[in-house]
Amino acid sequence: MSLSAAFNIISSSFAANSQRTAVVSNNIANVNTPGYSRQIANVVTNSYGGADVVSVTREANAALTEQVSTSTAQAAAQQAISDGLATLAQTISDSSSASTTSGADQNGTSPSAMLANLQSALTTYEASPSSSSAADAAVTAAQNLASSLNSGSAAVASVREQADQDMASSVATINSLLSQFTAANNAVVTGLQAGTSVASAEDRRDSIVTQLSQQIGVSTTTAGNGSMSIYTDSGVTLFQDTPRAVSFTPTPTLVDGQSGSPVTVDGVPITGSNSPMPIQSGALAGYAALRDTLAPQYEGQLDQIAGGLINAFAEGDQNTPATLPSLPGLFTTPGATGLPSMSAATGLAAAIEVNPNVDPSQGGDATLLRDGGISDPGSSAYTYNSTGAASYTGRLQQLVSAIGATQSFAPSAGLGASASLTGYANASVSWLQGENSQANTASSYQSALATQATSALSNATGVNLDAEMTNMLNLENSYASSAKLLTTVNSMFSALLDAA
Repeated sequence: MSLSAAFNIISSSFAANSQRTAVVSNNIANVNTPGYSRQIANVVTNSYGGADVVSVTREANAALTEQVSTSTAQAAAQQAISDGLATLAQTISDSSSASTTSGADQNGTSPSAMLANLQSALTTYEASPSSSSAADAAVTAAQNLASSLNSGSAAVASVREQADQDMASSVATINSLLSQFTAANNAVVTGLQAGTSVASAEDRRDSIVTQLSQQIGVSTTTAGNGSMSIYTDSGVTLFQDTPRAVSFTPTPTLVDGQSGSPVTVDGVPITGSNSPMPIQSGALAGYAALRDTLAPQYEGQLDQIAGGLINAFAEGDQNTPATLPSLPGLFTTPGATGLPSMSAATGLAAAIEVNPNVDPSQGGDATLLRDGGISDPGSSAYTYNSTGAASYTGRLQQLVSAIGATQSFAPSAGLGASASLTGYANASVSWLQGENSQANTASSYQSALATQATSALSNATGVNLDAEMTNMLNLENSYASSAKLLTTVNSMFSALLDAA
């Protein structure tokens, strides 16, 4: 080997050492940076036996990266659902009263608890039909039940409206992330074409995909030129060279029976019943499920309970033969002129109230609950206690029996088509508790999976400080060897010059 060749080798060694040291130093500096992948300086032997750094790439694991995105999206969807159902579940947080031995009275505001209280109050009034305080207590229990349904309906509306607002925020975030992804993706493609390191740009791109998966479930593919395409978990294109337009029109107020707007990608719905390719995960999917499916189903159950109450407590024509239609009695809705159909009960939970004719606070007479005539005090046709006897209990017995009597319900609410009011109200509470518990369990499970996947990816592609410090020590030894070789070659040159 000539001395000039030795100098070339030493020079390339110093250059390669410098570049590799810079890469290792950058790794060490980013040991705690989320989403950072360890970078690797790729070294080859050059034509004269030296070493050159030809590229800087990063540690990558496509399978784990995909798992992180998938588990993150699923966890976000379940968390969104869990949060909404937890709010609704507050309306059914009941317990047996510690002050009663029978447990008939309930603490809480659920329709089930309030219905139990009403049944207990009616039973007490039946035992003392001449007691005005017992009559007032029964009316108060009925008012509490109506208020419970009103509050439950209001809670559903609030949850749906919040979910709608969250959908709007999610869509805005998605569009922002797609815009950021465009810049990162272009940096990768341009860098690959120019032959420069794109490791940092790829990190940014993967980080954006992970953030995107929190909002909407995604999958990705990478083209030969390094450009990445993004699709929803249902296959709709979100990004392919350019971002697609994700659109949504918020609905500030959502009343019972009203559907919210769908989220669209280039005009194609990805949420809602009319979507040909609905998304399955991500917070956006969770908000949509809460707004369009789960909360409306609970609202439907409340409407069925309200309709069942109005029909169960209705008053019929007492003439023989009966020619007049049955009318709302203890429970009614503003402006009602007849009984509601259980197949068209939308809005009843929000509107149900105690008939003013039996409400003392509105000038009514609570004893009409015992005697009948609530629906039309001016007509004797709906009066059950025709003699006016203070000991009359026939109508109260009917009302108590009506609560436990089997009646028909619309199966669309998901609780069957036949049950007693008590059974149906209890089933509604159980349904919501079950859905809430299931969502909470699923959220915890998916969050744990996302944490494990993220940890596995970090272990596979992140920086190991001990390993990097070892690499740095090796580079220092390599530098020292190159320096010693340079000293030796320089001494040989000096000897040649002195000999000349």
